[in-house]
Amino acid sequence: MTATEPAASDAIAPAEASPQPAPGATPPRTPLIARAAAELVGTAALVAIVVGSGIQATELTQDVALQLLANSTATVFGLGVLIALLGPVSGAHFNPAVTLAEWWTARRGGGGVTARELAVYVPSQITGAIAGAILADAMFGEPLVKWSQHDRSAGNLLLGEVVATAGLILLIFGLARTDRLRFAPVAVASYIGAAYWFTSSTSFANPAVTVGRAFTDTFAGIAPSSVPGFVAMQLIGAAVGLALVAVIFMRGKTEQDKPAV
Repeated sequence: MTATEPAASDAIAPAEASPQPAPGATPPRTPLIARAAAELVGTAALVAIVVGSGIQATELTQDVALQLLANSTATVFGLGVLIALLGPVSGAHFNPAVTLAEWWTARRGGGGVTARELAVYVPSQITGAIAGAILADAMFGEPLVKWSQHDRSAGNLLLGEVVATAGLILLIFGLARTDRLRFAPVAVASYIGAAYWFTSSTSFANPAVTVGRAFTDTFAGIAPSSVPGFVAMQLIGAAVGLALVAVIFMRGKTEQDKPAV
């Protein structure tokens, strides 16, 4: 979710410097296999943090508010670290909604990922999410794969996913439009932490994470029957977020763009 800083050698030879990537975009010199590995490992770690902290919280207290506080706090810190660490490699998407939004932006003439990168990123993210859920269950002695029984199909929860995902896309691409992606580790993690509490769905906002959390019947789980609805609302939210970016961060016309009198 972050753009990379220019290397020291680029500062010495500006004429040879490559253009800065756009929102969460991939450094052009990073091999695709390395980016895919970063997306897989990063998404796996994110889901392991979400699921593992949820299991730990339920073992320590029966207070649901404290359980959610522990879960959200761990996610905030973990996500911030992962974005800071892996952003320079893959852009730290960890989220098919973000990757799809980048691909759409590239198709519209902006910076972003190619169709080939999209085809590599998304499977890596989903695979990582499933692996992360299994890893968390293994660490806490839970069945490695046990479908969640936590139904999340209510309409108000689906609306919460639209809001959570739209806000996430607006934040990431808004930071990119205003050249402030350096704040992404703190800003994105803070937003997700807040969205745990102000959205009815506790802000999954991520199709890959949603799929992964179906594999664990613990605090953070989601019933497989609820997954399609959540993913559909997340994709709608991503579209809404991009529309908001286009309106709020509309670029003004330059002198060259103005029609001659």
